[in-house]
Amino acid sequence: MLRRFSLPIVFFMVLLLTPLSRLQAQDSLSFQDTYYKARVEQIIEEGSKDANGVTVPYQIVHIEILDGNLRGKEFTIDHGTIFSIDKDKFVKPGQPVVVVRTTGPDLSPIFQIIDSYRLPTLLPFLIAFAVAVVLLSGWRGIGSMIGMAVSVIVIVQFIVPQILAGNDPLIISIAGSMCIMLTTIYLAHGFSLQTSIALVSTLLTLLFTGGLSVLLVKATHLTGLGSEDAYSLKLGLTTIVNFKGLLLGGILIGALGVLDDVTTGLTASVFELKRANANLSFSELFSAGLRVGREHVSSLVNTLVLAYAGASLPIFIILITNPNNYPLWSIINSETITEEIVRTLSGSFGLIAAVPLTTAIAAWHLTRRAHK
Repeated sequence: MLRRFSLPIVFFMVLLLTPLSRLQAQDSLSFQDTYYKARVEQIIEEGSKDANGVTVPYQIVHIEILDGNLRGKEFTIDHGTIFSIDKDKFVKPGQPVVVVRTTGPDLSPIFQIIDSYRLPTLLPFLIAFAVAVVLLSGWRGIGSMIGMAVSVIVIVQFIVPQILAGNDPLIISIAGSMCIMLTTIYLAHGFSLQTSIALVSTLLTLLFTGGLSVLLVKATHLTGLGSEDAYSLKLGLTTIVNFKGLLLGGILIGALGVLDDVTTGLTASVFELKRANANLSFSELFSAGLRVGREHVSSLVNTLVLAYAGASLPIFIILITNPNNYPLWSIINSETITEEIVRTLSGSFGLIAAVPLTTAIAAWHLTRRAHK
């Protein structure tokens, strides 16, 4: 019965969420910046200049526009004098770059190189990754990549627009996470009773993680503005966003992928144990599943900590160097670091809770079915 209705439910969720994400477009600004892909043709001049007592590097660069209404046009750009750069931002002949066209005070156009154009370099590696996944996992590998694409679509087309529309980020993140779970878990692991048990376990654990996150965020008086990105977003937005809810939603989405790994792997282990010995009782299956789960969680908790630490490596540099000589307790007490601690604690508690919960559900169902 469950397998019969799973696929329609998946597509119904996707179709239901997509229209909800549409927002009315805002009127464009009269002098909106225009972005172009370009190629560096020649370095005309390169060196350093003195600007208000500070030596700044610069380049005079000749470029050709590669797309848009200016395709084929060539311009000479002052790279580094109008907007200061460092030598790491120097460009080379033949390098693809991103150019922005702005309007000066006298309404004249100003062109500026703002970044390297990296997408062509990434494309071969993305293709190689997709081929490797398909060769290793076959059709399930294809399903997992489709699920990955669905995850991005749900975040971009549903979660983010709904948050910008002023809805509660926590509720929206839970709804979006449910849609992601329905699609990604079934697509990656197939439509089966085993997968359905993993899905239910993931959902229950995610709700537990969400409740714990709310408790921790409230107890530590976090506002959601601990990161520079969140603070910049607050200054740049014209809509009202609940940044505390945004923090909670981010914790849930971040924990979802790891929870998926635990619940699907542990459910598969319990099913294999029952296939190997059909006479195992509930307590025997539960004990064996816990032993497998302990090893899994031990490594995944460390993985979760390292993932957050890697993303927050500049924070560790501040802790070690402490350029302003703040007390250590004051640095750790800051909202920036407390946010990362809360993220790690919430995700780790979710992993720990997932082990007995998933094992119990799988063992109970298998022994109950065996008795029948």
